[in-house]
Amino acid sequence: MEDDINKSSAVKERKVKGKVEIDVQKCKGCELCISACKEHALSLSDSINIKGYRYIISNNDVCNGCVNCALVCPDAVITVYRTHPKKKPVDITPTDIREQLQSIVGPSK
Repeated sequence: MEDDINKSSAVKERKVKGKVEIDVQKCKGCELCISACKEHALSLSDSINIKGYRYIISNNDVCNGCVNCALVCPDAVITVYRTHPKKKPVDITPTDIREQLQSIVGPSK
């Protein structure tokens, strides 16, 4: 049982991360997106919006950007953005770049 708790509390290393934005004033709180989210990144808020509905809130720390929530939303109030972890820049400049440029431009006078 303790192993299950440790596994669920451990943060997964993901290649793609997601960010969910919800228009809370238009959300009716139907909870279809909660059912569709396999990462359990969505939940129902304790507050109500201007229309009197409890709206959906997101935990973007666990979102993987799968867009299932946006696909099932009947009112299209969910937008999902995917982000990739920053890759280290790789220097692709040839070591003999000066010589190559000199040969293209020609000898300076």
